[in-house]
Amino acid sequence: MKLVVGLGNPGQEYDRTRHNVGFEVVDRLARRYADPAAGSARSRFSGLVVEAMIEEEKVLLLKPLTFMNVSGKAVAEAIRFYKMSPADDLLIVVDDTAIPCGSVRIKPGGGAGGHNGLADVSRTLGTDAWPRLRIGIDKPGRIPLSNYVLGRFTPEQQELVEHSLDDAAVAAACWASEGLAPAMNRFNRKVAG
Repeated sequence: MKLVVGLGNPGQEYDRTRHNVGFEVVDRLARRYADPAAGSARSRFSGLVVEAMIEEEKVLLLKPLTFMNVSGKAVAEAIRFYKMSPADDLLIVVDDTAIPCGSVRIKPGGGAGGHNGLADVSRTLGTDAWPRLRIGIDKPGRIPLSNYVLGRFTPEQQELVEHSLDDAAVAAACWASEGLAPAMNRFNRKVAG
C-alpha cells in the first residue's frame, strides 16, 4: 500500500489558491483511480481519505484537514496505522515557490525549504527522508509570502498550473505503480519557455 498526501488548507476560502495545489492533485487522482462504488471520501486520520487502485497498487489518498502548518498530524496517523515506511510508501504533494509555475519536480527527500507544511511533516515523522512531489507556483516578488501562497493564480499562471496539476497526478500514479526513479526520470524536466 502507498500513501499520497496532498497538502493544503481546508475550507472554501482556500479553494484554488496556490497553497492548495496538493489538494487539487489528490482530487484528480481520486477522480481517475478511486472506485465510484466505494462512495465519497471518508473522515479519517485527521483528514479526508479515498482508497484507489493504481495499476496493481492500493493507494490511500489523503487530504489533511488540520491546516497546512500542522499537516504532519494527519500524515503521521496514517503512516503509523498502516505501519508504512515514509521513505518507501509516502509521497507528499506540495506547492513550491522556488520553481517556476508549470513545473513539476520529484525528490526522494530533503529539507523543508521554508515550507511550514513540509517542516511539520518532517517534525512529526522524525525524518525528512520521504519523497515529495513539488508543483511550481513562481516566486512571490513584492507580495508578502503568506499573501501570495494564499492568493489565487493569475490568468497566465492558471493556464500553466492546469497542465502541471495533470502532470503531477500522472507523476504520482507513476510513483505508486513504478517507483521513485522512473517517476523522477520521466517528470523532472524544465518547462519550455
